[in-house]
Parts: sequence; C-alpha cells; structure tokens
Amino acid sequence: METVPKNLISQIDPELGKLLVVETQYQADTINLIPSENVASPAVRAALSSALTNKYAEGYPGKRYYAGNTTIDQVEQLAIERAKALFHAEHANVQPYSGSPANLAVYSALLEFGDTVLAMNLAHGGHLTHGASVSFPGKAYNFVHYGVSKETEQIDYDELEKLAQEHKPKLIVSGATAYPRTIDFSRIQQVAEAVGAYHMADISHIAGLIVGGVHPSPLPMADVVTTTTHKSLRGPRGAIILCKISLSAVIDKAVFPGLQGGPHENTIAAMAVALHEAAQPAFNAYTTQIVRNAQALADELITLGYRLVSGGTDNHLLLVDLTDHQISGKEAALRLEAAGIICNKNMIPYDTGTPFNPSGIRLGTPAMTTRGFTEAEFRQTAHLIDLALQGQDVSAEVRQLALLAC
Repeated sequence: METVPKNLISQIDPELGKLLVVETQYQADTINLIPSENVASPAVRAALSSALTNKYAEGYPGKRYYAGNTTIDQVEQLAIERAKALFHAEHANVQPYSGSPANLAVYSALLEFGDTVLAMNLAHGGHLTHGASVSFPGKAYNFVHYGVSKETEQIDYDELEKLAQEHKPKLIVSGATAYPRTIDFSRIQQVAEAVGAYHMADISHIAGLIVGGVHPSPLPMADVVTTTTHKSLRGPRGAIILCKISLSAVIDKAVFPGLQGGPHENTIAAMAVALHEAAQPAFNAYTTQIVRNAQALADELITLGYRLVSGGTDNHLLLVDLTDHQISGKEAALRLEAAGIICNKNMIPYDTGTPFNPSGIRLGTPAMTTRGFTEAEFRQTAHLIDLALQGQDVSAEVRQLALLAC
C-alpha cells in the first residue's frame, strides 16, 4: 500500500488543505482553555488515519457479520483489555461513537421509556444527556434533577438522597461537565443501593484524572461507567462503556445492534494507543500537573478580584462568575477569543442569565498542560485574561506565550 505524503491533502484538495494549515497554525497561536479539549499525540492521530479506516466490522470480536476481520478483532480486543486494566473494570465496550451515544446506550439497556432517572441539573454542571428537557433522554425518560447548594455551590448530597427516597428512580446518574469539585461517588453509590437503583457514573471529563490517581474512581462500585476518550484522557473522539459483567450482554446489545452499525475501528485503534499512553508513569505526572495548573489559575484569578463558583477547584476546570464585572459570559468569551484565549461561555448555578447569554465562563487546563504550561504560565494567563476582559489588546502577548509551548 502506498505511502501517504504529508502534503497529500493540499495536493488533492487545495481548498481544504489551506483550511487545515490555517487551523493547525491557529491552534498553535492560541491558548486553549476549553476543559473538554486536548491535544492528541502523533501516534493517536496516526492510528486515526491508518488502514483500519477501510474496514467494516459489524458485531464484536469473534462475532462479526463481515469476513476479513481477524486482525481487526485483535485490535478491538486490545483496546478492550487495556480499558479494563486501566480502569479496573469487569467489562468494556469500546464501540460507542462518542459520549452522548454511550449514555443513550446505557439508558436503552437499563430503562423503559418513562422510567424515572435522578441526575445532575444541567444549569448546575450536568450534561445535556443527563436529562435536559431539550435532549432525547429528557423527552424519553422521567428525569428528576439534583444540584448544588446555594451556600457552598457544591453538590447537595442530602438533597440528592432526599430526592432519591421520594422518587425511587430506577437509575441515578453521577458525573458532570461543569463542576469544579471532587465528586463523592461512594456517597451516591450508597444512595443508589438504598433505593434499589442502578448507578451510572459519567466520568467523561475526569477519566484522565481518575487514571492518573488525582480523582476518586466510581469503579468498581458503580454498575456502569461511561467516558469519552478525547478530554483529559487525551485520545481520539470516541467513548467507552465500562460495566459489571452481569450487565455486559445488555450493554453490548444496546450499542450494537441497538443504536449503532459498524464500529469505527480506526478510532478504536487510536483509543488503544491513548490507553497505552495513559498507562505510562508520565501520565500520572501529567494529570497531577493539570490539577496544579487549575489551582494556580484559580488562585491568580481570585487575587485579581474574580469570584469563582464554589470558591476554587479540585480538578481540571473552574467556573468564573462575571456578575460583578458588568460583562456577560458571552461577551467575555468573545473578547478572550479576539485576544487568542479560547474558552466557553457557561451557566453558573442559580444563574439569572440564559444558556446563550450566561453569567460565567468555563476554563480548563488539560490542553495547555499537554503543551507544556506549568503554574507560572497559567498565572501569566490569568493576567492576560484580566486585561482582555477589560478591553485591552493582549493578542501579541497571548501569541508569544502560546508559541512558547510545544
């Protein structure tokens, strides 16, 4: 099979090739503070563009509907075994295309339409697939939501327990997408056991932190754990479902043929590479640095007069409340983007704004930690954020700092 030259896309499709060059340079020139993004390694990206993209492999290893999958079976089984070992899980399904389909598969496997589910409120840090009214799960199932207390802005576990006892959900969902504190999975597991509910932990944001030993794991307690592989785990855009062996058959059937057709084996290969990388000692140092960087960024912003939701962070992200700065989250994100600092506008708990024009911004440290930022660079970034939000042009300083990174 022919060797693929690096400039092949530009040769075949100059229009797209130009866009890829522009985007690659843009990512190098900017400071990426989106908590759900990272920088995949060259090996992960190489697997994504490998010959495995040519294969169709409906089914599971050893039980395919297409011939010619002997090597493909070995690739997928390698990813499965690495996921089980890394997360200490009894069973792993590596076929979900992304996080939302993974969560849908779990709901499909464990619930009937209309069943009651207890999950975290989107406005308090939960995810769309955790039962937001605009999502399919929110329409298909009866979601009841817990949230954070007004006083601490941390999960109100007493309220969670009270709601569970009142509504007797069939499933309790833990995990979040915009929550800066450690999640007490063991407390939620106790509540689930007390009311006879399944416990699904969505660890998409913190999977890398769990593997690195800087956040508690819901395994082996939770019945099912879902995670994307492209956030703090630093892999391709895919997902994994981890579960107890007793649920493996219904979970697998829900993924295929329930919701998906042929798996993306090139992505599964890239996932195997990322899992291998995450098993190395350097990954523990990386995740430790993620948390240190987030705390340095948080401390510096507090010193500069910004209020952080819950007063700080335990993990890879922080939420900045801009209410007292007379600027909306939407306008703040636009000003920062103009300066070359990429983040996202975000609701804060008990926000008086809207999802399109909220009162906060969400900042994260995984991507720039991958690129080599330490506490010093993140403190400098805090000052650049402050100046940009005041309307000053700091784009040159941002680009200079970004280009110092790898």
